[in-house]
Amino acid sequence: MMAESGIKPATMSRRLASISKAHTMARFDSPASTKHLLVKEVWSGIRRTVGTAQTAKAAATTNYLKLMLDHVPETLVGLRDRALLLVGFAGAFRRSELVALNIEDIGYSPEGLVVAIRSSKTDQEHSGQKVAVALGKSRDTCPVASLREWLSEADISRGALFRGVDRWGNVRAEALTDQVVALLVKKYALLAGLDANVFSGHSLRAGLATSAAAAGASERAIMKQTRHKSEAMVRRYIRDGTLFQQNVSAMVGL
Repeated sequence: MMAESGIKPATMSRRLASISKAHTMARFDSPASTKHLLVKEVWSGIRRTVGTAQTAKAAATTNYLKLMLDHVPETLVGLRDRALLLVGFAGAFRRSELVALNIEDIGYSPEGLVVAIRSSKTDQEHSGQKVAVALGKSRDTCPVASLREWLSEADISRGALFRGVDRWGNVRAEALTDQVVALLVKKYALLAGLDANVFSGHSLRAGLATSAAAAGASERAIMKQTRHKSEAMVRRYIRDGTLFQQNVSAMVGL
C-alpha cells in the first residue's frame, strides 16, 4: 500500500475504513486494520509528511465582526445581513440551524431573545434546545434590535426568519440556504479587508466561543451557549481566545 501524494489523514482514514469493511464482508482478514504493521508504517509516513494539525477556518471574533458590520449597507438586504451576522454570532448557531429558524421559534424577554432550535446536529432525537441571545450594549451591534428592525421592514410575521430579497426589494417566502450564510460571511470579510478564504459559515460560531474565552467566560458557560457535547473542541477555542492573557512576550519590556 502506497500513500498518495497530498492525501489528508482524514481522507486516508475514510479509505481505510472502506477497505476494511469490504474485506470483512468478504470474510477476509482486513489489511486496512490500523494494527496491521504495513498500515502503521504508511500511516506514520503520512503524518510525518502531511502533519497532524487540523486546518481550521478563522474565527469571526467580536473585533472582526464589527469590521464586517461597518460594511453592511443601509438597505433591506443590509438589514437582513446585519441581523443574520449578529444573531448567528451571539447564538453560536450552526449555519444549518440559523437558516432553519422560523419566526415562531423566537421569543422575546426583557433580557433579549429566547430561540428554540427544533433539531440540530447534536440533537438526534429532535427534543429541541433553547438558546438565549442577550441584548447588545450598542444598538448598532445589538442582535435583538437588528432582528426586530429586519422583521419589521421586511414585514415578516410568520415563517422563515432569514429570506432572500430580489432586485426589486421583494422578500421571498423561502428561507436562505446554509451556503448563503457562508457566502455572506466571506463577502463581508472581504469588504472589511480580511482574507475571505479563511472565513466560512462556521466562523460566526467559532468567533463567539473564542471571544467569550478571551472575555473570561468559563468552559461550562461557553458549552452552554454553543451546545457542544465535547470539551475538546471548546478547549481549543479557549486556548485561541486566551493566547494573549498572561503572555510573557508582553511582560519583558519590548
